[in-house]
Amino acid sequence: MDSHLGDTLTVVAQAGRKKITKRHGVLKETFPAVFVVDLDQDKNNFEHVSYSYTDLLTKNIELEFDDEEAEEAEA
Repeated sequence: MDSHLGDTLTVVAQAGRKKITKRHGVLKETFPAVFVVDLDQDKNNFEHVSYSYTDLLTKNIELEFDDEEAEEAEA
C-alpha cells in the first residue's frame, strides 16, 4: 500500500444486502492496521474515510487504482 501513496483510486464497498458504494479519492496515509483515503469533495459529504486491511482480506471492500486501469488500457 505504501507504494500507492498519493495515487487516485476507487473504493468499492459492500453496504449491505445487494448494495455497494463506490467512492473516488486519493490514498493519503497508511498505518499498521488502517489506511486513509481523501475523498473527492464534489461527490462526497465528508473529507476522509478510513478502512482496515481486514476489510480487504475479507473482501468487504475492493480497491481499483486508476493507474492500473490506464496500464491495462494501453496494453
